[in-house]
Amino acid sequence: MASKIIASTLRRSLSPKLLPHIRPLSTATAAVAAVAEPYDETAGISMKGVKISGRPLYLDMQATSPVDPRVLDAMLPYFVSRYGNPHSRTHLYGWESDEAVEAARAQVASLINASPKEIVFTSGATECNNISVKGVMHFYKEKKRHVITTQTEHKCVLDSCRHLQQEGFDVTYLTVKPDGLIDLNELRSAIRKDTGLVSVMAVNNEIGVIQPMEEIGEICKEFNIPFHTDAAQALGKIPIDVNKWNVSLMSLSGHKVYGPKGVGALYMRRRPRIRVEPQMNGGGQERGIRSGTVPTPLVVGMGAACELAMKEMEYDEIWVTKLKDRLLDGIRGRLDGVVVNGSTERRYAGNLNISFAYVEGESLLMGLKEVAVSSGSACTSASLEPSYVLRALGVDEDMAHTSIRFGIGRFTTEEEIDKAVELTVNQVEKLREMSPLYEMVKEGIDIKSIQWSQH
Repeated sequence: MASKIIASTLRRSLSPKLLPHIRPLSTATAAVAAVAEPYDETAGISMKGVKISGRPLYLDMQATSPVDPRVLDAMLPYFVSRYGNPHSRTHLYGWESDEAVEAARAQVASLINASPKEIVFTSGATECNNISVKGVMHFYKEKKRHVITTQTEHKCVLDSCRHLQQEGFDVTYLTVKPDGLIDLNELRSAIRKDTGLVSVMAVNNEIGVIQPMEEIGEICKEFNIPFHTDAAQALGKIPIDVNKWNVSLMSLSGHKVYGPKGVGALYMRRRPRIRVEPQMNGGGQERGIRSGTVPTPLVVGMGAACELAMKEMEYDEIWVTKLKDRLLDGIRGRLDGVVVNGSTERRYAGNLNISFAYVEGESLLMGLKEVAVSSGSACTSASLEPSYVLRALGVDEDMAHTSIRFGIGRFTTEEEIDKAVELTVNQVEKLREMSPLYEMVKEGIDIKSIQWSQH
């Protein structure tokens, strides 16, 4: 379908002389190699000063996921033939785009058990979080001056809260237990008469732990406080029911669920109604909450991704869990000093955050260029700081520095997992051979009891 649409469009727009040079396009991921430019495999790939033998294995699904080919097929017509502005009310191009947007709205709503009227399309979860946190507090600022969130939220929620603090609002940052979950009693005791919002992430992007959403929702309902959750990492991965969770606002992202980048959706409850102050002014699209032309192809892609997730979530979970066990067992079977960060019971299986004792995380990452993973250690030009999420869990600084996040998804294969195990184990063993600390541990010396002298 996708190939036919593109081919017919190109034939109409390009001269016959150019046609022999056009390669056929396919949405199948396997076809990427077939249409790619030939290159000398012995030369490898060199980028940003790093040279590797070929494209690395992709195990960073929490950062972004590949677009499902079926999602791309749904999107392509709205790039090349049905390109009307969905807000154009006077002709067919606008009508069919508007119809596609509304169909996508219904697809997103179905996945979270909401009404399509409660879905607002945005540019992504970051914008949703800004609208939710700042928008709610600005709207109710005369009576509500207090926000409750957690220390392990995504940066955009934490930065939005800091922005509110600069405006004179109070913010309580809840601590988390060593397993990454919040203490419900601490949440209850933090609530004040002027608390205007509770914001807790459903699935943590760094360690994958799943917060007790229904219990948090019950507490918020008891005190009649709006409850917002950043569910970007939860959508399509765990069952979501906005009524069971009792959320007032929910932030969703397209590219974390095998959809396109640049599109997200904000769930806003209608009964009881939640109000926000818009963060962007303009033509009043999306009920005035998010002005700007709705990007039909991206919205269609997010809708298609949500529909696929609804059908395949159960299968995806079985597959991802199987691969997670294969990865963890493969590493633990050959290495000691391997620690999983966060709860092992309440977590999404596709997010495996591991610390390797006596190994520096950045060195491990540098040696794993054939595997696309990320580190819990945030590297800046001036300093190396361990992840604020792991610090909040109480993880020792040396272990926090050694964390690696493996992200497993729908298209990950067993061969990729086996290769990742092999490369990871080899690199850890190589680094430990050079580590005097590991040598001391093997000799039975308790490193923590040593009093190091400063020179």
